[in-house]
Amino acid sequence: MKSEKIILGIDPGTAIMGFGIISVKGNKMELVSMHELILKKYPNHETKLKYIFERTLAIIDEYNPDEVALEAPFFGKNVQSMLKLGRAQGVAMAASLYRDVPITEYSPKKIKMAITGNGNASKEQVAGMLKSLLNLKEFPTKYLDASDGLAVAVCHHFNSGNLSMEKSYTGWDSFLKQNPDRLK
Repeated sequence: MKSEKIILGIDPGTAIMGFGIISVKGNKMELVSMHELILKKYPNHETKLKYIFERTLAIIDEYNPDEVALEAPFFGKNVQSMLKLGRAQGVAMAASLYRDVPITEYSPKKIKMAITGNGNASKEQVAGMLKSLLNLKEFPTKYLDASDGLAVAVCHHFNSGNLSMEKSYTGWDSFLKQNPDRLK
């Protein structure tokens, strides 16, 4: 049995994608890495999606996570924004499944609730609580998308073994069985 688990958390986006990686030994969490992919500089949506896929594969290859947790797109009024965000999330999911890493989705409210106890917490409140939970002296609060990705990883750790309310997939077959409406 493996004594350490590596969790990659991803906050998908088409302007900025944040990610955080934690190591869990028993109940002790440790920050491994957190960063942002700045996507604003790419000329079109297709190029951004290609970069998200390639960078997600590279992150998985570098850190070898046991599990990937993603923030699910939230429902907003702008349909085009939702569509683009959903595509970004789908590309990150596809990269994870391509490397046979199980994935789980969490709603933004569930992530905030797991970290702060308040489903409506601000990004700054989430970052502050992560600093405390991970015993970090310094926390780069300018990287709020990275801290959102880190929050997804920590949320997943807190919810491990209690995944009945979230969508979890172990591969393409699992994904297709749970989402038959997406296969057309």
